[in-house]
Amino acid sequence: MKESLRYLQNAKEILARIPIEDNDYTDIKPVREVFGTAYLALLEAINEALFKKGLSKKELPKSVEGYRDALQKHFAPHNGKLARKFEHLYDTLHIAGCYRGLFCNAVLVKDALKAAKEFIDKFN
Repeated sequence: MKESLRYLQNAKEILARIPIEDNDYTDIKPVREVFGTAYLALLEAINEALFKKGLSKKELPKSVEGYRDALQKHFAPHNGKLARKFEHLYDTLHIAGCYRGLFCNAVLVKDALKAAKEFIDKFN
């Protein structure tokens, strides 16, 4: 299994163990972990695609700015929407979901994971 899909599967497994009450997850800590793991899945998908383009492990991005640059440099000619989608998912998964813990609604969380999967699938 690709590492990116493994991370996403781990996020879904964590999510499945969190109690839901009135369509909200009752414990925000594991929800934040889900968002963080899903964000790492995005980065792994980009890493895997960069490996396919011939980059070495040493050449992989080391910051969010590096990932933005890599998307522009290596993927923008084929799909300029990819960088914009990354920005939306960065804001949703990393900033709002993981860092600030703003989401507990089950529908919103599951939609965010679905969007992450769609992003990952664009690299296949």
